[in-house]
Amino acid sequence: MSSCFNGGAGWPEPVVRVQAVSDTCGETIPERYVKLPLDRPSATTLQPAVSHGGGSLNIPVVDMSMPDSDETVRAVDAACREWGFFQAVNHGVSPELLRRARSSWRGFFRQPAEVRERYANSPATYEGYGSRLGTTKGGHLDWGDYYFLHLLPPSIKSHDKWPSLPSTLREATEEYGEEVVKLCRRVSKVLSKGLGLDGGRLQAAFGGEGGEGACMRVNFYPRCPQPELTLGVAAHSDPGGMTMLLVDDHVRGLQVKKDGQWITVDPVPDAFIVNVGDQIQVYTHVPRTTEVRYVYVAGTRIRTGDSVHIWYTHP
Repeated sequence: MSSCFNGGAGWPEPVVRVQAVSDTCGETIPERYVKLPLDRPSATTLQPAVSHGGGSLNIPVVDMSMPDSDETVRAVDAACREWGFFQAVNHGVSPELLRRARSSWRGFFRQPAEVRERYANSPATYEGYGSRLGTTKGGHLDWGDYYFLHLLPPSIKSHDKWPSLPSTLREATEEYGEEVVKLCRRVSKVLSKGLGLDGGRLQAAFGGEGGEGACMRVNFYPRCPQPELTLGVAAHSDPGGMTMLLVDDHVRGLQVKKDGQWITVDPVPDAFIVNVGDQIQVYTHVPRTTEVRYVYVAGTRIRTGDSVHIWYTHP
C-alpha cells in the first residue's frame, strides 16, 4: 500500500504517514521534517538539564494519595504557579490499566497500514488516525502519527471511530478514559482550593460534572535516523483546561520551557504529567511562567524502539 493517503478528505496535500517515512528513508529524513535551526533540539537540550547550582532540575512531583489534604493543595498550587506542570504519583489509576492502555495503542500502530487507514481522519474533525494537525500546505512537519478521539460529552463520543484492533483496545480505552476523568476532577478540586475558592468552582466553570468536554490523543513516534533535526511535536501550549500526559517510562522526550531554558523532563514511572492549560490560566488570571512545551524525538532510545504517548485533555 502507498505511504500516501489522499482520500479527498480535505487535506491541502497528500498525507504521508511518518511510520512509512521511517521505514523507507534510510539514514536521512526528508526535508519536510527538518525544523528551522532555532526550533531544533540542540546538543545541550538532549542532555539532562541542571540548575545554576549544579543540582538536577525537574518539574515537581506531587503525591496525590490524599488530595483533600492541605499539604497536597499547597504542593499542587506551588507547582502550577511556578511551572504550570507537575508529575502526579499515587494518583489512583492502576499501573495495570496504564500498561493495558499503552500496550493496546502500541498494538494499533503496529497493525498493517491498510487496517490503520480505515480510521483515517479529516481536517473537518481531526477524529481518527492522522499525521498532521494544524499544518499549512508546504509547512514543516512533525515526526509523529497520532489518533484523536472525543470522550466527553457522551453526545459526541463515537465508538465506531475507535479501532477494533487489537481486540483489547476499546475496553482498555473506555476504562482508561473513565479513570482519568475521575483524576482530572480530583485535580480540579485541588486547584480550586489552592486559589482560595470552593472546591467545585473550576469544575463548574467548565460545565460541571457530566457536562465537561474531554478528548484523547495518542501520539506515536517512529524511530528516527536524525533526531537532532526534528521534533515529535513542535513547541505549543495546550488550549484546554488541563492535560494529563502518560509517557513511555523509558523515553525522556518531553521538554518544558521555563525562564528561557528548555528542560528535559525525567518521567517518574507510571506518573501522569499534569499541565495546566490556557483556559485555566485565563480563568484564574494566574500568569504562565512556563511558556510552552514540546516533545522531541530523543536520540538512541527512540531509535531502538518506537514510542507511544497518551495525551488526555479535560475539559
